[in-house]
Amino acid sequence: MTSTLSPTREEPRPQSKPLIGRRRSLPETFLVKLFVFIPFAAMVAAVPLAWGWGLGWTDIGLAAGFYLVSSLGVTVGYHRYFTHGAFKANRPLRIAMAVAAGLAAQGSVIAWVADHRRHHAFSDREGDPHSPWLFGTSAAALAKGFWHAHMGWLFERDLTNADRFAPDLLADRDIRLLDKLFIPLTVVSLVLPGVLGGLITMSWWGAVTAFFWAGLVRIAFLHHVTWSVNSICHMVGSRPFVSRDKAANFWPLALLSMGESWHNSHHADPTGARHGVLRGQLDISARVIWIFEKLGWATNVRWPKPERLDAKRVVPTR
Repeated sequence: MTSTLSPTREEPRPQSKPLIGRRRSLPETFLVKLFVFIPFAAMVAAVPLAWGWGLGWTDIGLAAGFYLVSSLGVTVGYHRYFTHGAFKANRPLRIAMAVAAGLAAQGSVIAWVADHRRHHAFSDREGDPHSPWLFGTSAAALAKGFWHAHMGWLFERDLTNADRFAPDLLADRDIRLLDKLFIPLTVVSLVLPGVLGGLITMSWWGAVTAFFWAGLVRIAFLHHVTWSVNSICHMVGSRPFVSRDKAANFWPLALLSMGESWHNSHHADPTGARHGVLRGQLDISARVIWIFEKLGWATNVRWPKPERLDAKRVVPTR
């Protein structure tokens, strides 16, 4: 698919490289569906399984721990660092963030970044890989758009061209290696909770329940939180800042998404390290970056500036 759209901030000059790099093979498409639907089936089964048996404090603790590490790997690592360059990181931190994000089972680092940079380049217009507004504004079109933005786009076989959208990552030897470790990291993310659960409880049943809750259910739940930023946060919510798309702030997702659901703020200032820029807006990812900065692991952090924010306000404060 090609686009005749004018260049954007994320693509400051006309591009000669195509939007699509290659088509996903049928075996690859099958694996994507497995990664999406098996954890989803586990999450659906979680409600009856939790009713009276099969869930203990060990499972809850492991699920919370793995959720925190893998979700921050995506929000701080894949998103704010690798995609937008909101700060600079030393080599151990860069590697650690990519590994942590790999535990979320949301795709390899290069593919994830390429898709997201393409999203910003064509946000809510032709070329955006997951806009809910691509099919029109009728009720039926928006229902179709919601499905597409939430998870339907994952099953399309056309893959974003990383040569165009992520050449910096392709040139990085460490990142190329970590990109190839996506499937092993996914296996670790599924199996390790069960191993830990078995060791902590010294039982096979503890291993099974930890695998189910901290492995399958945790991954599925994180998937849908992340996908909700693509779907819900481009359909409903507040828009206090000017952006060229329909990105919105949706406060109910702020805690679970680690601050990613302050999406209007993010699209108004994509390279900012903090998305929750207004009073009372919780942004755990920004606090983690602040800790990295204090430890000396992160430098050149792009914290939001009041004058820049005011210039982007729908109704400026002065």
